[in-house]
Amino acid sequence: MAEAKEQILHMEYSEVMQKSYIDYAMSVIVSRALPDVRDGLKPVQRRVLYDMHELGVKSDGPFRKSARIVGDTMGKYHPHGDSSIYESLVVMSQDFKKGMPLVDGHGNFGSIEGDGAAAMRYTEARLQKITEEAYLSDLDKNVVDFMPNFDETEKEPVVLPVRVPNILVNGAEGIAVGMATSIPTHNLSEVIDGVIAYMKNPDINTEQMMEYIPGPDFPTGGIVTNKDDLHAIYSTGVGKIKLRGKVEIEKLKGGRVAVVVTEIPYTMIGANIGKFLNDVFSLSENKLTNDIVDISNQSSKEGIRIVIELKKGADVDYFLNLLYKKTRLEDTFGVNMLAVCDGKPETLGIVPIIRHHVNFQYELATRKYTTLLAKEREKKEVQEGLIKACDVIDLIIEILRGSKSISDARDCLINGNTEHIKFKSEQSKKDAALLRFTERQAKAILEMRLYRLIGLEIEALRAQYEETMQRIADYSEILEKRSVMAKVIIKDLKNFKKSYGVERKTVIDNVAEAVVEEKPIEEIDVAVLVDRFAYARVVDMATYERNKEAAEAECKKIIFCKNVDKIFAFTENGQQFMIKVLDLPFGKFRDKGLPVDNVSKFDASQDHILFMDAMPNLLGRKLVFATKSGMIKLVAGEEFDVTRRQSQATKLNDKDSVLCVGLLEADDTLVMQTKNNFFLRIDAATIPEKKKPAVGVRGMKLDPKDEMVAVYLLHSCDDTAAEVKGKKVLLKNLHIGNRDTKGVKR
Repeated sequence: MAEAKEQILHMEYSEVMQKSYIDYAMSVIVSRALPDVRDGLKPVQRRVLYDMHELGVKSDGPFRKSARIVGDTMGKYHPHGDSSIYESLVVMSQDFKKGMPLVDGHGNFGSIEGDGAAAMRYTEARLQKITEEAYLSDLDKNVVDFMPNFDETEKEPVVLPVRVPNILVNGAEGIAVGMATSIPTHNLSEVIDGVIAYMKNPDINTEQMMEYIPGPDFPTGGIVTNKDDLHAIYSTGVGKIKLRGKVEIEKLKGGRVAVVVTEIPYTMIGANIGKFLNDVFSLSENKLTNDIVDISNQSSKEGIRIVIELKKGADVDYFLNLLYKKTRLEDTFGVNMLAVCDGKPETLGIVPIIRHHVNFQYELATRKYTTLLAKEREKKEVQEGLIKACDVIDLIIEILRGSKSISDARDCLINGNTEHIKFKSEQSKKDAALLRFTERQAKAILEMRLYRLIGLEIEALRAQYEETMQRIADYSEILEKRSVMAKVIIKDLKNFKKSYGVERKTVIDNVAEAVVEEKPIEEIDVAVLVDRFAYARVVDMATYERNKEAAEAECKKIIFCKNVDKIFAFTENGQQFMIKVLDLPFGKFRDKGLPVDNVSKFDASQDHILFMDAMPNLLGRKLVFATKSGMIKLVAGEEFDVTRRQSQATKLNDKDSVLCVGLLEADDTLVMQTKNNFFLRIDAATIPEKKKPAVGVRGMKLDPKDEMVAVYLLHSCDDTAAEVKGKKVLLKNLHIGNRDTKGVKR
């Protein structure tokens, strides 16, 4: 047999990649990240709930290990790893994340403060009662389609028959490929009222709908502060909701007050509570307020309670505005109501979401009552057969006694065939030949027990038949008249509202934006003390004068300036770093300073500070720069007055570094010392003035293998000496020479 010839397909690479990526993106969007608008569930949530239903983990039964639920879900329906399944199970049980938890968790399922749930082998779960009644109750009535699972060994529902608008009640969050959804939670009672209003008036607009659903209702409570923006958000499905925590003011002993946060914005759930506490602490640390005495998180199972104690006489209104402006006590919830509609992602307003839900309810009701009607008609057929059989019971008994097999008796009951049956009389045979029971009726007659022949049982059978006929009439009317079906749906919704509705937690209002007016800082003269370890601190001038001798003995640098001034540090890598005096600790003389690294971008492990001074002291003055390669220049102090925390102070050649930076004074001289002990002293006033980006001019001629090792800026009264071969050289005794000469050797 000839081998099949291989066929080579020539395809455009870009087209293959585009198609593959689109397929992947749509798979993530539809099958992983976004909820279906009909049941408001992502596939993983739907599969977890359905698996719990299949396992029989009911609300009134025992809890089942979470690991069993997760493993069963992964093995049957969701082969994407256990972590995503367990995380979904955990979130559906957390009442601080969901408006209506769908899972009843037993054990450590995490906390509002961001504590994670215990491992799945330690926790247990079961379905909530509302999940059974409103999400899973009609799965046996052919109300939704089923599809094969990933390996076609099981069947799973395409969508759950959810009877309440879950996508609004529990909201949704998900990140897909190139899109994301963020739907806030809402109040169950209000949403049900909105659905009923739509069913009564399908032409209802957004403004009218908001009379029933005024806005989101977050499980953490709080305040929505931009009520007027909600109409646009609910019309388009996109926008920003501004949230604010609820605060109470409590009076303490000694005239002090406490600001108590009792409800937090929904966005603060988890680690953001810890960040909020850190941000409040930073307000004091950054000197935005001096009113905070203590911060404590007294939250418990009873609710949130974050207590901030303030000093006596503190401006509470100013402090509250500070909290709203500088911390996450006021935050923004981004709304993007994106869901899968008819197999594709779509951004929806609140009315279209409810329209999709109502259409789904009509579809569910149609399929449910069609199934129920078919069952009742089957029951009617059987009941009619049994009633008819009771009227001719003697004949049927005679047929059964005269038959050699069940098939002969069945054939007689259905077709009147009396050929293989012995009768007591010819009349009985003639009567039997007239029997025409249906196959289903014949089966019921053959399976009927003798006690059904009791008079009371026969009466009960007739009563059941009447009930069946009534149900057939009711179901037929529901299916034939949409208005009757609407009443049935509305009745169910009202029952859910009565059983599971709760009071609204979130307040919706228009609140003026918090404004924090920066309080003017009183300018005072201060001394900035910098020790040899580059720790800096600030004291007022009175404190400095009292400790002047100690300060001069212990500090490497003392800078006199205002408390609102900026200090600039110049380093050997040619950089300048800006430090705000207000960022340095202000206090007593013996208080510990703060490393310069902490209040600037300076990194002590990568660079070394050569000179520091406040900007007012540099204005109108000139700075001398001298480098390792012998380049020198003067730069006007005004050039360094910048707002950036780090910038370049001078340009350097490759492998060059700054050896000296200093403020030039009248009659100053500059002494340059090389590795080979050549010295050159020049008049500093002869150094040309350059701009910051300039390299400078050559200050001293160097031999090819020589380099500058030290540069000294000598003031008129300096007695600085350099050590050469164990001997001291007094620098002021050196002869003043010309720039760009070799100098003298010592």
